[in-house]
This record gives sequence, structure tokens and C-alpha cells, in this order.
Amino acid sequence: IYSSWWHDVPLQPDTAVDSMIVNMVTEIPMYMAAKMEVNKEAANNAIEQDINKDGSPRYYSYGTPFFNYGLIPQTWEDPDLKSPQGFGGDNDPIDIIEFGSKPLKMGSITPCRILGSLELIDEGETDHKIICISVDDPDASRIHSLSDLDSVKPGTIENFKTWLKRYKTSDGKPENALASETPRSASEALQVVNEVHGRWRSLCGKDGTRRSSLSS
Repeated sequence: IYSSWWHDVPLQPDTAVDSMIVNMVTEIPMYMAAKMEVNKEAANNAIEQDINKDGSPRYYSYGTPFFNYGLIPQTWEDPDLKSPQGFGGDNDPIDIIEFGSKPLKMGSITPCRILGSLELIDEGETDHKIICISVDDPDASRIHSLSDLDSVKPGTIENFKTWLKRYKTSDGKPENALASETPRSASEALQVVNEVHGRWRSLCGKDGTRRSSLSS
């Protein structure tokens, strides 16, 4: 039993022998419209429903997610880390999206294989989306890359790119943008994960340079 889904769950399963395998903490199960997320400030970082600026609970109104949505523990998208376009991280654990065959339970910890990633520019912030498949999914033995994913589940990546860019338009907001229409490969996505894990270590003082607090 872990005290915090963000800080205490390990980056990788204890038994992992493949660097491409990471733990996923599910915040929003497939087909669930409520926008759930780890509360960075709450005790034990509980998973709670996000709220709108008017205090009302937040839901995805654009369309029901066709994927499992969560975070990779022990990671942090540092606002001080600027992309080539000049955008800082979104101050959250890095997002991970699982394209398996069934919903994963909210709060579950699932070993997943990294397949690649997309870099979303969301309201002026960098918001990486690591793409994965559960190692226990029936199709996992056939899916080791994004090209495999599109071969087994045709149209998945294009549909996801459209969803990312348009999901806020139903709330009257402009479309998001992607830093590149070409996704990162699995090895490139792993480099992103390693970078944000290092930033988390700095945030928590694991490398001797503890940050005083989360950025505003």
C-alpha cells in the first residue's frame, strides 16, 4: 500500500527488466467522462475530480475518452524546463495514455510498455503524452511501437491527435497544438520520461538540490 500515487509508487515495477516498462497510475478509466486527477497539494495526493473556474465539477464534453488516462509516478514536468518553442512544463506528473482493450480501474497500478509520445502545447504549456500498452493486454505481444499500434488498431494515433487538439473546443476554447505532428519513437519517449524523473528527483531533494515548493 502506497501513501502517495505520485511520490511513493515506483517509476518501474520492481520486477521490470526492460527499461521500456513503466508503472501507470490510472486516473481516468477508458470511457469515463469525469476529469479526474491526482491532487498535488492534498494529503497523500488523492485522486479527485478537477473543477472548473466556477467551482463546478469538470467533465470531458467533447467526447468520451477511448483510452485509459493516468500518470507515471515519480515524474514532474518542470515549468523551468523550456521546449525549443519556449514552452515550460505544466507543473504536473507526466501523463500516460494506454490504448488497451479494456478500462483500467481508477487508482490501479499497471505495468505498461512505452510505445512513443506526443508533445501537446496546452494553453502555453508543454504537456507530454506518453503512449503505452498494458503488458497484460491481449495484444501486448504484438505491439512494441506506434507503427505496431496502428497496425493492430488502425487509426488510433490520428484519432488521438485529433482528440488532443480539439477536446477543449466544446468548452469554447481554441484548439490546442502539437509541437510536432510526428510522434516521438519509443526510445525518444523514454528519454522524456527519464528527464522528467530527474526533475522529480530534484523537486523532492533526491539529488541533494531540493526545490522549496512546486512552481506556481
